[in-house]
Amino acid sequence: MFVVFIKFLILTAAIGLMCATLIAQRPVTIFLAGDSTMAAKQPDKRPETGWGEKLEVRFLPGKVKVENRAINGRSTKSFIAEGRWQALTDQIKKGDYVFIQFGHNDESKDKGERYTPPEEYQKNLIRFVEDVRAKGGKPVLMTPVMRRRFDKDGKFYDTHGEYPGIARAVAREYKAPLIDMHRSSEVVIVKYGVEDSKKLFLQLRPGENPNYPNGVDDNTHFSPLGADEMAKLAVEGIRENKLKLRKYLKK
Repeated sequence: MFVVFIKFLILTAAIGLMCATLIAQRPVTIFLAGDSTMAAKQPDKRPETGWGEKLEVRFLPGKVKVENRAINGRSTKSFIAEGRWQALTDQIKKGDYVFIQFGHNDESKDKGERYTPPEEYQKNLIRFVEDVRAKGGKPVLMTPVMRRRFDKDGKFYDTHGEYPGIARAVAREYKAPLIDMHRSSEVVIVKYGVEDSKKLFLQLRPGENPNYPNGVDDNTHFSPLGADEMAKLAVEGIRENKLKLRKYLKK
């Protein structure tokens, strides 16, 4: 009987060790919740690129998996209403990260299904933070990236109103990491300048790309270069916030 008991203890310990090893080997997952500036694109929309598509390659192979749940045209309100937030939180495991970036569509007063008044936007961000933490995950708030906007004198200006400030305030009050893409993307766009900053966005001449036979002049959505620059800013934010994820970043 004693021998059987010892064998049972050894088997239990072995199973526990195996489970712990499997958990340790599981890549850390980063869920992305956001809009078209972050989302993956279909072939018929290329070369438009969401910056979320450029994130996983910044990490060492096999260490981090990016689950890009961002989708075009969504605000915090519509992301919740369509059940996308619930579907995301259902899959969060302890230790996973959720990067949350909305604002572009929340501010769209002319589109009722998207528009989220500032006070509701605040409540939604608070809900996101609390829901992620309730599942043992780690929420990371992100301010919306800038659009390319220069006035006739070549001076850059912002279009996001009070929404970035709300995200900053929620992060501060709820002690959530904040990656301030709003401020950092402005620095990048201004550095490129009025003309060269067009390279960061979906700017094509007629006939230049079969997906856009008439050309396109889009100052919101990114080219592959622009998406890459924005992903670099996200990585800088990971380092600045000293997230544990940073140990998996490529040098």
